[in-house]
Amino acid sequence: MLFDVYGTNAPFQWLGWVLVFVGLILANEFARRSKVGGLIMFGALPIAMTVYCVAIGIGVAQGAEWALNNPTHVYQNSWFHYAKVYAALAGCLGFMVIKYKWGRLGRAHWFRAWPFVIVAINILIAVCSDFESAYHFFALGETTWVTSEGATQLAGWNNVFNGIAGIINIFCMTGWWSVYASKDEADMLWPDMTWVYIIAYDIWNFCYTYNCLPTHSWFCGFALLLAPTVANFFWNKGGWIQNRAFTLAIWCMFAQVFPYFQEESVFVTHSTLNPTSALVVSALALVANVAAIIYIVYRAKKLGVNPYKSDVFKGTRDWEQATARREPAENDPALTA
Repeated sequence: MLFDVYGTNAPFQWLGWVLVFVGLILANEFARRSKVGGLIMFGALPIAMTVYCVAIGIGVAQGAEWALNNPTHVYQNSWFHYAKVYAALAGCLGFMVIKYKWGRLGRAHWFRAWPFVIVAINILIAVCSDFESAYHFFALGETTWVTSEGATQLAGWNNVFNGIAGIINIFCMTGWWSVYASKDEADMLWPDMTWVYIIAYDIWNFCYTYNCLPTHSWFCGFALLLAPTVANFFWNKGGWIQNRAFTLAIWCMFAQVFPYFQEESVFVTHSTLNPTSALVVSALALVANVAAIIYIVYRAKKLGVNPYKSDVFKGTRDWEQATARREPAENDPALTA
């Protein structure tokens, strides 16, 4: 078993999972369907969160007991959490610039590569975290180690396998400049990001959370990954990367301000910290991403295109459905300039 979900507390653990899953889907829909919703979620709320975190930082520097004992400082004080939340927010704002065609950036063809850049940065942040854990195993001889937030992580070849899988996953992103606004401006679409990439990414990212966020993986490795994937497959075809960025940013902000939910509440669910499980999942992530990159190379050769300059999944069902939602080329300044 991957998680400690059994016993008298299991109903609350599943309830917490459902609340996170449904809550993220609803919050994503609120953010994507209007400019006001997006600006509230990725403008007003981040400002409030930043003020809150800065106030805690000042309090900690002054030795204030309330700040030192604040859940955000106790559980969310590592470099990773701050890097992740602001990187995710940068992605969300950039995606809004593209889909609403705001300013010169929103009308610039070169800015269509922003989704690739920001996703690659987010992946590299996670890869660094995996390799940080691998360092504890290979350099310090530790099979487990405790982070600054008090979380125990397994360290070993599982981190190496998944770190490599994450690097490969970056090169599985194709059609970097084929990014468009939908006809109704509800979504930024990336048609070439089909199920091939989504599955490879989800397995890799789940493994990352299982390796490096064992006390949070039930939520951020299971519910958080499933929410954007369900939206993409059922009602928002082509919008997976926007769904992913929006839900990730929303979850990171929630976790930053309310860490008690997944640390000490009745909903807390930890991984089993089983070395065999971690190694198997990591190997699966590596295999999935190797398979994805091989298939991408096959598609690129079949079509005779550069997979990063052109769409390699053109003609597939997912690609056709996503492309059908895009704004007409004559209305897109990045394509007509």
